[in-house]
Amino acid sequence: MNSRKKIRVAVIGVGYLGAFHARKYSMIEEAELVGVVDSDPERAREAAGRNSTEAFTSCEGLAGRVDAVSVATPTESHCSIGLYFLSRGVDVLIEKPIASSVDEAELLIKEAERSGAMLQVGHLERFNAAIAAIDGLVKDPVYMECRRLSPFPGRSTDVDVVMDVMIHDIDIILNLVKSEVRGVEAVGMPVVTDMADIMNARLVFKNGCVANITASRASRDKVRTLDIYQNGAQLSVDYMGQSLKALRPVAAKDALYPSLVEEDLSMEKRDSLLEELKSFVRACAAKSAPVVSGADGKRALEVARMIQEASRRAF
Repeated sequence: MNSRKKIRVAVIGVGYLGAFHARKYSMIEEAELVGVVDSDPERAREAAGRNSTEAFTSCEGLAGRVDAVSVATPTESHCSIGLYFLSRGVDVLIEKPIASSVDEAELLIKEAERSGAMLQVGHLERFNAAIAAIDGLVKDPVYMECRRLSPFPGRSTDVDVVMDVMIHDIDIILNLVKSEVRGVEAVGMPVVTDMADIMNARLVFKNGCVANITASRASRDKVRTLDIYQNGAQLSVDYMGQSLKALRPVAAKDALYPSLVEEDLSMEKRDSLLEELKSFVRACAAKSAPVVSGADGKRALEVARMIQEASRRAF
């Protein structure tokens, strides 16, 4: 791509996550970070200074100056900001969840289709090395067990734990199972905020697969694991360690039952956010489909809403 024009990018919202977006873009050779936007002028100036770019307090200042943007603002503003740029033919990466409602997600998808701009959703775990390594290994899973636990982070309090962290696992599961959800059971409770900080959900798919997901942002320890059970193998993903292990039955001579043999599938660890943004920039340059589409984001949001509703019915 050295002979091609760099993709001019900007980050909208440079709070905790947006600040990382700005930093990573400045590391991508094929991208030019032309600015950062934040309603807090001081925060915008600080982020701009750290990344040798320009600070703005409104999106209007970027008119005609960008090819693509990352939207890392609070969820309630995803739709309005996304529509602003998509309607002007600017490619957009919106952090998860795609929007506050399924209707808003649909508006974003339709505007991207109308304008021809690309819409990608920031489901970061798709770019985790361990998740990339299971590609081709998952075949007709029967049961999945997900655990995503952490101490309270003191941020993202505009949404509950489902929209904050569980939606990562929802997206991964939907991408692996490739079947419609038939039923949902869930139970959750607030611990630190006035919204659910702990949630357990059980998803039953039309093809028979069952997924059990536990998410907490009020736990003592940090755990991020995914176990996949299918005929002939159990696959265990450690998101934080970016590791993958397979447990398979192997016939043993003169033994009544096979032995369970564990295989450690090695891989090169990588910066998931950097890989996500590189993928976005490449898709912008090639005018190709993103790894995580607007439709993917909408589907994850639909199931997240189903979980929230099931939890409300439980009490």
